[in-house]
Amino acid sequence: MTIGKGGILGAVLLTLVLLFAPFASGLAQQAPPANDAALIEQLKGPLAGRVSIPDAKSGLLIQPQGRDWRQTLEGPVKAGGGWLLILSVVAIALFMAIRGRIKVDSGLSGRTIERFNGIERFAHWLTAVCFIVLGLSGLNLSFGKSLILPLIGPEAFTGLSTFGKLAHNYLSFPFVFGVLLMAVLWIRHNIFTGVDMQWFRQGGGLFSRGVHPPAGKFNGGQKVIFWLVVLGAIVLAVSGYILMFPFYFTDMAGMQLSLIVHAIAGMVMVAVILGHIYIGSIGMEGAFDAMGTGQVDVNWAREHHSLWVKEQSRAGGED
Repeated sequence: MTIGKGGILGAVLLTLVLLFAPFASGLAQQAPPANDAALIEQLKGPLAGRVSIPDAKSGLLIQPQGRDWRQTLEGPVKAGGGWLLILSVVAIALFMAIRGRIKVDSGLSGRTIERFNGIERFAHWLTAVCFIVLGLSGLNLSFGKSLILPLIGPEAFTGLSTFGKLAHNYLSFPFVFGVLLMAVLWIRHNIFTGVDMQWFRQGGGLFSRGVHPPAGKFNGGQKVIFWLVVLGAIVLAVSGYILMFPFYFTDMAGMQLSLIVHAIAGMVMVAVILGHIYIGSIGMEGAFDAMGTGQVDVNWAREHHSLWVKEQSRAGGED
């Protein structure tokens, strides 16, 4: 039987179909989903390519875990931090409206005593000024796009954010130095004792007129602030420098965790310092002088730091 050219061509085509049918079936089963989200869900892992440069991380195109990180940061972290700051401001406003300014019950005597020397005030103000800039620039990163951008426009917001980023990075170094200096100067005065427990039981005299629990150089509330600042600064510094020098100390997961920790610690610190600023300025008569001139009224000192005044009197040979 003679097979024509058409028959030979048909046989060849049939053979090719039979040979490649399994491959075609496999490709059909592995066909990519219709959209990127479904593709990422199917891959269940990072989507990476091949690169010729030494930095293999540059080949990472899509990291599905990044979606969970972004949702956490933009969701509960941002919302929780925002509500914490709002509640802090509301609490301060209510305290100011109900309690009013805390006065010196016995009146100002006109005589002063040195509370903080020049080095102590330098450490405090260095830390305070740096923290204010760090706090404002950090809050801009979290809430600036929704609160500030609509008010000043994209060009001004871009300039503000660029300056804020530079200030945030460089002022972190003097901030850490200031905290370390304060720790060296004051850590021995900030060890909790039984006197502090009495101070807490009486609410520090903040809520009742005429109540003045004894306290040393720092009372129980100030000691809480001190340790929150020191420990908070450590958390902020470690997480911040990990972010400032990406991938030198950790991988992508560590970077993402550091940013969340940095954001939470920063918002908690801002909320705490808001109360500290209020009490140390307009909230209490005579309090600002401690860090302003370093000299405080004797009656103020006796009402708020009676044990410290006695120590100073004994050191000076006074009764």
